[in-house]
Amino acid sequence: MTVINCRLNILAIPDPMEMMNKASSARRFPPEHFLNRELSLLAFNRRVLGQAADERVPLLERLRFLCIVSSNLDEFFEIRVAGLKEQIKLGAVAPGSDGLTPHEAFRRVSAEAHDLIEEQYALLNAAMLPALDKQGIRFLKRSAWNEAQAGWIRDYFFREVMPVLTPIGLDPAHPFPRVLNKSLNFAIELEGKDAFGRSSGAAIVQAPRVLPRVIRLPEAVAGAPYGFVFLSSVLHANVGELFSGMNVLGCYQFRATRNSDLWVDEEEIKNLRLALQGELPQRHFGDAVRLEVADSCSEAMTDFLLQQFALGHDDLYRVPGIVNLVRLMQVPDLVDRPDLKFPPFQAGLPKALAKNYDVFASLRKQDVLLHHPYQSFSPVVEFLDQAVDDPAVVAIKMTVYRTGTDSILMELLMRAARQGKEVTVVVELMARFDEEANINWASRLEEVGAHVVYGVFGFKTHAKMLMVVRREEADEVGKGGSALRRYVHLGTGNYHPRTARLYTDFGLLTCNEALCADVNEVFKQLTGLGKASKLHHLLLAPFTLHDALLAAIRAEAANARAGKRVRIIAKMNALLDPEIIEALYDASQAGVTIDLIIRGACALRPGIDGLSENISVRSIVGRFLEHTRVFYFYADGGMKMYLSSADWMERNFFRRIELCFPVLEPKLKRRILKEGLMPCLADNAQAWEMDEDGRYRRKRSRKKGFSAQEALLAELSLAAPPT
Repeated sequence: MTVINCRLNILAIPDPMEMMNKASSARRFPPEHFLNRELSLLAFNRRVLGQAADERVPLLERLRFLCIVSSNLDEFFEIRVAGLKEQIKLGAVAPGSDGLTPHEAFRRVSAEAHDLIEEQYALLNAAMLPALDKQGIRFLKRSAWNEAQAGWIRDYFFREVMPVLTPIGLDPAHPFPRVLNKSLNFAIELEGKDAFGRSSGAAIVQAPRVLPRVIRLPEAVAGAPYGFVFLSSVLHANVGELFSGMNVLGCYQFRATRNSDLWVDEEEIKNLRLALQGELPQRHFGDAVRLEVADSCSEAMTDFLLQQFALGHDDLYRVPGIVNLVRLMQVPDLVDRPDLKFPPFQAGLPKALAKNYDVFASLRKQDVLLHHPYQSFSPVVEFLDQAVDDPAVVAIKMTVYRTGTDSILMELLMRAARQGKEVTVVVELMARFDEEANINWASRLEEVGAHVVYGVFGFKTHAKMLMVVRREEADEVGKGGSALRRYVHLGTGNYHPRTARLYTDFGLLTCNEALCADVNEVFKQLTGLGKASKLHHLLLAPFTLHDALLAAIRAEAANARAGKRVRIIAKMNALLDPEIIEALYDASQAGVTIDLIIRGACALRPGIDGLSENISVRSIVGRFLEHTRVFYFYADGGMKMYLSSADWMERNFFRRIELCFPVLEPKLKRRILKEGLMPCLADNAQAWEMDEDGRYRRKRSRKKGFSAQEALLAELSLAAPPT
């Protein structure tokens, strides 16, 4: 049975715009007390670039960080800059919380992005490429090829490249081609006439995506253990072969970044999956928002390209090198130099989960907390695997936001459905850049008889929850007869085994009856219809989460005014919600010590006398992506500890379905404080501290630095596996 639940139960949920307008109408602090989101995101990428510049980081990992900056900037332009340009196009003039109009924000973002990209290429050319060369990892420049290298590359061009190229001469019969988003292209300036007497003077060559962007040469030819050449260099050197009898005056690589946000009309939509399938191909051809060209590109060709993409000079990025540094991301995987990479590690397991454990018996004894990536994601997989093969399990329910194109969890769900278990999967089709993968999983799940639900239209289902329903006998239940018992996993991160090795997250496995009843109620709301019910413990967006967090912050402020001990520590990816920020300012003025660990964008200004002098903001940028959401309130000694799928952003509070769940066992609360919060506050190796102007400064110790991530690896992971 397939359930498509897109529009009907939207009536049971408050209008998100009404809720946001209500929150913003009571704004009490002036714009200068808020930072701009886009500029804050660029500041985060400066911190990532700082990792690439840090000589204490292994060299090939520094190269990865350099590439991550480019990957992040691609999405930044595709979504954030595209959004600003769309507002400008629509004539929007209303300022944001920071007081900047879309025009003003775009000008500042453009200037900052140009500076950041200039620094990025300067680091690559002046420091990283020479350092790699010293280690025998060489990127061969055309101007320095010897005869053997030029011959090998020429042969490679005729054998592997030329057969798949389609040069397009620009004339009335061949207009400027549609250029795919972020694809590698070449603009060619020509003189002379072809066989038909045409002399347009320009042509475009699009590099097919099947061609590798970085090509490794044999060691004997390269003259180094690892010698590489870029596809752009291969084509530049041989481009004349594509235009016989004509003179090539210039060959310039370029790349266009396009608006990649998908939009579907709630009033017209009948089937969300079919609508998205129709929209996905257009993502590659949205409005252009950025043009990257080689710095050697002539002014005439540059102006021509800007005209073709309807862009201005603020949208132009001239770069001294390849136009897409993301293509260098594959190089560390092609180089077998463990000494230039982070040392390997084997994720550990909690003591409660011994080898060959029965996950259900273990959870009946105690809740289990998992801290990824220091501890393995395998217990989550094992939880589902045992459920699939357990004849006592009658039903499995799960949310899917990002899980990847190759997911063992999805395969297990399909196996469970084939075995006749009741399988319900809430698939978020609007997970940005994962829409196609999720559509494919939804189709495959439906084919084997799983109930597939697309959540609530207009609200992304971002909550991470997995529930197993098991029929248990008297000795397991602890009372006469059999009964159904629910087991759940709740997490701060996605059900994605690969990113669980790269992102820091917490996960909780439990059979606590009240928590499990709440999870069951949330699933019922997602798959059915009806009013929101009162939950025992869970905080749920868009219903209770925002108000509950405001209440917790205000309670700390009230306790501070009463002379009681107070403390707030919150760790998340982004802090942007104005009303939450105002509550934090109030709490600071009341005397509450507030430590914020914000990996990415933060709109709050810390350290301002009379406003936020009791607030500190720091960001940890290291080997792993800090993804955990942890909220701690002293609560007059009650020590409330929450884990959540939600950042403190308006979209999470009002336009998404998010879970925030309390950790109830005191032992686990202390462990989260010890592992998830205090090491980040003590970090003086990978931490950056924000000042009142929104600038970040690296926290450095003159003595041996303390890295939270390295300390947790040493404490929680196992010894490095044998190589």
